Amino acid sequence: MNLKPLGDRVIVKADEAEETTASGLFIASEAKEKPQSGVVLAVGAGKPDKDGNLVPVPVKVGDKVVYGKFGGQEIKVDGENLLILRADDLYGVFE
Repeated sequence: MNLKPLGDRVIVKADEAEETTASGLFIASEAKEKPQSGVVLAVGAGKPDKDGNLVPVPVKVGDKVVYGKFGGQEIKVDGENLLILRADDLYGVFE
């Protein structure tokens, strides 16, 4: 992928939606919950603060992140569904 996000944006590949419930029942495709976690594929340089100093994005490529259910912009690149999110739309990073 040659897509480089600008500013404080990150590109995330969302995790796959759950196919079954915890008890083993299959979930219909219309009823699947939208994933709220994924892996960071690319990170922008950051954005300037009020004094003009660059504030870097607090995640790096490969981080597994949690984000808002309806956050970001969905795009398709090289046949893959990806999300472009602002750093503020990220809720946390798995360690």
